[in-house]
Amino acid sequence: MEDMSQNKKARIAGILYLLLIICGFTYLVYVPLKLIDLKNATDTIENIRDSELLFRIGIVAGICSFIIFILLPLALYNLLRNVNKVSAKFMVLFALLSVPISFVNILNKFSVLTLINKSEYAQKLGQAEFQAQVMLYLENYNNGVQLSQIFWGLWLLPFGYLVYKSGFLPKILGFFLMAGCFGYLIKFFGDFLYSDFNKTIISEIVGYPASLGEIGICLWLLIMGTNKLGFRKKSIK
Repeated sequence: MEDMSQNKKARIAGILYLLLIICGFTYLVYVPLKLIDLKNATDTIENIRDSELLFRIGIVAGICSFIIFILLPLALYNLLRNVNKVSAKFMVLFALLSVPISFVNILNKFSVLTLINKSEYAQKLGQAEFQAQVMLYLENYNNGVQLSQIFWGLWLLPFGYLVYKSGFLPKILGFFLMAGCFGYLIKFFGDFLYSDFNKTIISEIVGYPASLGEIGICLWLLIMGTNKLGFRKKSIK
């Protein structure tokens, strides 16, 4: 019965993680690649006007991902709290701290829609200033995403430690998750302190551990659940 309970908790966490990955990919990668070019204001504004529904879908996907990121750490806490309660609490804390930042940050995209849909703003500001204002909101949004990356990284350290020590989840995934924490932090501080950091090989490499760890643990929780033998051993202890 206890094994079944643990597997059910694991599958719930896995479903939430999968939804987070899908929503996150949509609003962080797919929509920006389709619509946004920060070096070309004219094309960006035209793309948003022509594909406004896609732009709005990106906003909705973002909001859904923020809500899921409230539920996911709580589901993982329910699964992993018996491994180490202090680490489990820090995992939840670091994850939840990113949520209000993300909700405030998404307002920049609402502001872009307001400017584009109300022609009086373009008339009053003039074309050049109007374009500059739209791009400023998009730049501010990107800055907010970068700030959120600090907490997207920090929560992976206690999460990875819990996975590594659990005895019923693969240790290698715990290692990748912990390494992913430092990858996020290196990426943030590198981009902030060095303007050409995103062109370096380090910028490309540091993102791999988090991707491997998060996609890996998502699939493991969904498909495998918990390792029954490992869980029995931990329960006996």
